[in-house]
Amino acid sequence: MKTAITVTRAFTTVTLSALALTGCSSNLATNGTNHSGTNHEIKAEQNFSGADIMFAQMMIPHHQQAVEMGILAATRASSPEVIILAAEIKDEQSPEITQMKGWLKAAHAPLDMGHEMVMKGLLTDADMKRLAAASGAEFDTLFLEGMIGHHEGAIEMAKVVLDSNNAEVKSLAEAIVSSQAEQINYMKALLTSP
Repeated sequence: MKTAITVTRAFTTVTLSALALTGCSSNLATNGTNHSGTNHEIKAEQNFSGADIMFAQMMIPHHQQAVEMGILAATRASSPEVIILAAEIKDEQSPEITQMKGWLKAAHAPLDMGHEMVMKGLLTDADMKRLAAASGAEFDTLFLEGMIGHHEGAIEMAKVVLDSNNAEVKSLAEAIVSSQAEQINYMKALLTSP
């Protein structure tokens, strides 16, 4: 059973200034050369901008962390709302990881940027260890606070690619912007409920 606020994304983001850096290479080929065989791949390659590629390269690890958080919640959370929310996040993020990996494959781009970026809202290794060691009400609080950060970061990143010429990227960005603010309000309500 879905919650009233269906969680569709659990992203975090790089700062807008870092995303705007022109020195960040996406390794996106633009000459239309088909190295792996299909005309579809040529078309997809030409339709992904550098910003689209960076969006996917950053969102994939963010989604992976959200899935990990969802797995932890299944055995550590005490709130039924948190358990349901975490399961939805886990179930919805996994296919999106596959989708974005497909974008990068079609664009002949690597899964990562090849250099470190500061990503807003991404839990640190220490944060994840603390979450993994928690249970009950403590876990619920840490999970909700962490996921709120993911969502806030997602809104910033999505706004950067709202004008993408790629329909899939644009659609994903629009969905994030339209849903994340409401989801943040829901999670904040859970944090303040008795």
